[in-house]
Amino acid sequence: MIEVEHLSKLYGSTPAISDVTFSVEPGEILGFLGPNGAGKTTTMRILSGYLPATQGTAKIAGFEVHEDSMAVRQRIGYLPETPPLYPDMTVEGYLNFVAQLKGVNAGDRPQRIQSALTRCNLTEKHKTIIRKLSKGFRQRVGIAQAIVHDPPVIILDEPTVGLDPRQIIEVRNLIKNLAGDHTVILSTHILPEVSMTCSRVAIINRGQVVATNTPENLMAQLMGGVGYELEVDGQLADIQRCLQSVVGVKAVELMANQLVQNRLTLKVISASENELGREIAATLVGHGFGLYEMRRVQASLETVFLQLTTEEKPVDTNSELEPEETAE
Repeated sequence: MIEVEHLSKLYGSTPAISDVTFSVEPGEILGFLGPNGAGKTTTMRILSGYLPATQGTAKIAGFEVHEDSMAVRQRIGYLPETPPLYPDMTVEGYLNFVAQLKGVNAGDRPQRIQSALTRCNLTEKHKTIIRKLSKGFRQRVGIAQAIVHDPPVIILDEPTVGLDPRQIIEVRNLIKNLAGDHTVILSTHILPEVSMTCSRVAIINRGQVVATNTPENLMAQLMGGVGYELEVDGQLADIQRCLQSVVGVKAVELMANQLVQNRLTLKVISASENELGREIAATLVGHGFGLYEMRRVQASLETVFLQLTTEEKPVDTNSELEPEETAE
């Protein structure tokens, strides 16, 4: 649905983004994650047709963003960081105005407007003047204008910035409900937005995409495999030999030693993303060790984000890697 290849943008001689490549599948929510100034907004403006790229190509629904700009704009809904609202219009009047601009036929407008109002929980506010709405409701109106023409692709740039916790949850649920019917790019620097909303994430740092994968795979890859934390009764050397006999175990690390109870807390890391929990438990018990607790652990998305956006060299995540925006 969305294909971005080797996209670059220069402001004078300063690169805002450089050689950005990623794709988004139909019905997917992709989190476009990066620190402030990473290049997120520049990329979103290029994809929405508001800004020309210096190099590279971007296609939406098969149409090239620069060469087929009008066709692309008909197929996207765009919510910039500051919603493009007219404060003296009613919610319904504003959505009718946007629907006209988007080319929705007069006969289809009432149904499209009602659908957008319903999906964004704005039905009771349809006659309200926009300037009288809270920030959370204004953000909903911004999303409603992005979907009123029922576009296949929706681009949201920092949609929860400035909202209170309750409003964030409401907008987050609204975005999640867009998946399937729409392909969504969610540009944000807020980590919980990605982990709670997106099926896949592209991380951008200093204008370059440094990783693209599911949040779960990124966390597992940073750890170097799947991790397990165990509480075991026995001698460390004996337990290590036992665990290292399990095919796929890469490392066994001592985390804590409770001498009174003679229990060891260990971290076991697999060499791949394959599930080894049952084999580990069966092997320990079969060799007579007391297994008191075992749980799967992984690096947090925050750890992944910090490592990928602070190191000079990108971390190998077995995905599309490269090093974020100096100007947005």
